[in-house]
Order: sequence, then C-alpha cells, then structure tokens
Amino acid sequence: MRYAMIIDLSKCIGCNACTIACKTNNGTPADIFWSRVIVEEKGIYPNGVMTFTPILCMHCKNAPCVSICPTSASQKLENGIVWIDKEKCIGCRSCMAACPYEARSINKGKPKGYYPEKGNTPQEEKQFSGYKSGIVTKCDFCMDRVKDGKDPACVQTCVSKARHFGDLEDQEGPLNQLIYRRCGSALLSEFGTEPSVIYLPR
Repeated sequence: MRYAMIIDLSKCIGCNACTIACKTNNGTPADIFWSRVIVEEKGIYPNGVMTFTPILCMHCKNAPCVSICPTSASQKLENGIVWIDKEKCIGCRSCMAACPYEARSINKGKPKGYYPEKGNTPQEEKQFSGYKSGIVTKCDFCMDRVKDGKDPACVQTCVSKARHFGDLEDQEGPLNQLIYRRCGSALLSEFGTEPSVIYLPR
C-alpha cells in the first residue's frame, strides 16, 4: 500500500476549493496553507491564458525531510504518508530547507482567526485547541480521514473532479491507469524524491 494523489491539470479551474477545504479540515492558522494553487499568466493578449497548479506535500518515497530530521519527528508510515510528530519536533527547520516543494510551514506565536477584532469563531477555537507554537506543520493527506476510509478533504471537495486518491502500488488500479493513459509525471523528478503526487498534463 502506498497512498498517492493524482491531479489532473486539464480539469483544475483554480477555484481554491481545495485550499479552503484543507484549512477547514485541519484548522491551520490564517497565514499557513498546506494546500495552495499557483496561478500563472502565459502568452500575450489576445492569446493569453491562465494556468493553475495545485501544490501540497508530495509524500515522497525518498523523502529528504524524513532523512534529515534530527529528532525523527518527520516520519513516513508504511502506507507512504509522511507526517510530523509534533511532540518530537523542535522547530529546527531542517526539513523545511530540505523540501524542494516548499510544502512545510512553521507555527509562530498564538494563532489568530480571520477576523481577530471579532474573536475566534467556535470552529476556530476547536481547531486551534491543539495548536503548538514553534513546530513545523504540513499536509498529512488527512490521515485521520483516510484511516476512516474517506478521501482527503481536498479530494472530496474538488468541484471539477481534478483530484483522485488511492493506492499507487495497485498496478491495475485507477491511479496507474490514469498515469499510463495520460502520461502523468511528478514535479521536480530530477531530485529523485519519487513523489506520491502525480500530475496529468493540461
């Protein structure tokens, strides 16, 4: 078993529903985004186009963040999910420097809601209850949801069905069928990280 995500760039419309779903499910502070969408403008008027590239932790098979962590806070589970044990993290940021995808962030100070002058909403209070300052955080493929047999929040929420989640080791499964049929590839494959997030071309 190796959990992986396929993102079809030809279907992504840049709506950022995945970004909001991630923040809602994981309760990240206002300035931290585990899932984000890079927007680029290409071409010259009147033939210009906008492209959208969703970015998250790649849950690499050869994760440099795991091998460099001095306290073993960054770990890779048998199912391929890379996660951070917040009780072991000392906030040294070695993993942040090692990650070529800039997928990690560090918690700073006390979290604030989106409208601090009005105080936190009950949802924000609940989400921030487990907050710990000075540690590194990142996407964990919504491992609690996956454990319950659900898709990650970003996959479930994607309005254009651009995201697919499943087992990359299932050679006859839907993920590999998509990769083979559409010539899927990983970002920055030259680093040898073997990401578990694969992109289908536009």
